[in-house]
Amino acid sequence: MKNIILIFLVLFLLQLFGCKEDDISVPSFEVSTSNDTYYANKDITFQITGSPDFINFFSGEKGKRYEYAGRISAEGASQFQFTSLRANGKQEGSLKLLVSSDFPGITVGNDSITITKIASSSWTDITDKALLSTGTSTKSGIIDLTDFAKQGKPVFIAFKYLATTGSIQNKWTISGLTITNLLPDGTVYTLANTTNAAIANYGVSTVFSPGWKFYRVVNTYSWTLSSNNLIITGATNTTGSAAESWAIMGPVDLTRVAPDVCANIKGMDTRLNTHTYKYTAAGTYTATFVGATNNIYGKKEIIKQIEIIVNP
Repeated sequence: MKNIILIFLVLFLLQLFGCKEDDISVPSFEVSTSNDTYYANKDITFQITGSPDFINFFSGEKGKRYEYAGRISAEGASQFQFTSLRANGKQEGSLKLLVSSDFPGITVGNDSITITKIASSSWTDITDKALLSTGTSTKSGIIDLTDFAKQGKPVFIAFKYLATTGSIQNKWTISGLTITNLLPDGTVYTLANTTNAAIANYGVSTVFSPGWKFYRVVNTYSWTLSSNNLIITGATNTTGSAAESWAIMGPVDLTRVAPDVCANIKGMDTRLNTHTYKYTAAGTYTATFVGATNNIYGKKEIIKQIEIIVNP
């Protein structure tokens, strides 16, 4: 009896491990439509024959393109913008905007080491690229960071607050801050802002936004983050001593993008004969259906694409 059980076990293992990916069948299916041209906001019905284990659908719209499903980096225009408001005093040069490509990052739990790193790193002053408030809420305009954008080499962005003695020191509020990567095809990916939450680009939830850390170098005045605004207030009297405080964000990869996504429209437990979709804007789209056989022995895919013209 033991010999029989052993023989069956050996045969099972041979069958299990003897299968190769070459033994997996390529899924067979076809996709068609009754027309090539449709109208925006009207249903399009795709006819499906065959039944792969899974079918994923890329509509061809921005953020849903098959050719960019694995893309996480692309060269574009790196754009930085924010709104500033200066209140209280009128000290000149109290806000600096800086970028560093060699700051090694913060040391968690040790501000003194991080402050030493700040002092020893190279910071490029780009304050003159921004319009800053002189007493009213002011949009910075688009600040071009493209010269700092290098794949695999993230940067750190900093607001440096400086205050002198002898007069009331400024209060600064920074709001509406974004860093984006604008690609030649018009796709815009948000890379960072003033929240610590993940950013969703075309349906992909990312961790691009790295958040902010604040460091008091001279005096006790510090940046804070409140209601998505960066705020710092210096001495409100004329006897306040000098101050230096930093708000640092990063690392930010200025070439980063979110990969395009698909919709899974069929699983192993269902059969699918049609798929209905509605394009909301005019254009020419490549609708892509990816059929897959997927099991413990491996995975094989086949791709079916249809060009769809959508009129207004």
